[in-house]
Amino acid sequence: MLLLFDIDGTLLVKGADAHAAAVVAALCEVWEVEPPPRAHGVEAAGRTDQAIARDILELAGVPAEEFERRRDDFIFATASHYERLVPDDLSDRLAPHATEVLAQVTEHPSYHCSLVTGNIQQVARLKLGAAGILYPFAEGQGGFGSDSDDRNDLPPIARMRAGQLWNGGDAWPAERTVVIGDTPRDIACARADGALVVAVATGPFAADQLAEADVVLEDLRELDAALASLS
Repeated sequence: MLLLFDIDGTLLVKGADAHAAAVVAALCEVWEVEPPPRAHGVEAAGRTDQAIARDILELAGVPAEEFERRRDDFIFATASHYERLVPDDLSDRLAPHATEVLAQVTEHPSYHCSLVTGNIQQVARLKLGAAGILYPFAEGQGGFGSDSDDRNDLPPIARMRAGQLWNGGDAWPAERTVVIGDTPRDIACARADGALVVAVATGPFAADQLAEADVVLEDLRELDAALASLS
C-alpha cells in the first residue's frame, strides 16, 4: 500500500512560519511587490504554494499570466529563501505521535511512504529534515506544490513516481493508495484520483468537517489500525 502523507497540519503542526516568510520573500524578489494587507486573508490550508502565490499576486495587481511566465523563478526563489530561513530544529512542531507512527509504517513490509503536499519539493524536504522525519521519504518520490498549482493533480504524480521505484515502472494503483491529510482538500484530491483517504483532526479542521474521508482520526496514534482496516 502506498501512503501519501501531507505535511503541514498532518506531520507538523504550526511549523510553517519560515515557509510563509520564504513565499513572501520570493514574491518580493521575483515581482518586486509587497503583499497587500488583504493577503493575510488568503486561504492556505490544503492549497499549493503556487495557488497561494497567485492569489497574493492578484491582490497586488499582478496579472495571472505574469505568474505563469515566471513560475519557475518563483519556485527557485522560494526554495532558496526557505533554505536560508528554515530553523535548524523543527522537532518541537511534530504532530502528536508522528515520530512513532512513521517508525511503525516504515518498518511495515506492505507499506511504502511518500508525500502529497502543497509545499514546493525542496521546501518539503528541508522542512522534514529539520523535524527529523525525512528518512521515510525517498528523494524524488511524492507529489508537490512545485509540480502543479492544483492539488488534485498531485496524487497521480506521486503514484507515477512510486511506480518507477516499487511497481516495475507502471503507476502505482490508485486503489492501493491512501492519502493521509488534515483538510477537506486532502480528501478531495484523494477522491479525484480514486484513492482511499484517512483524515486526521490535527490541523485547522475538526473531525466532523472531515467526515467524507474513509476514516477520520483525532490524531495519528491509531493510523496503523486505520490502515489495516482499509487493506
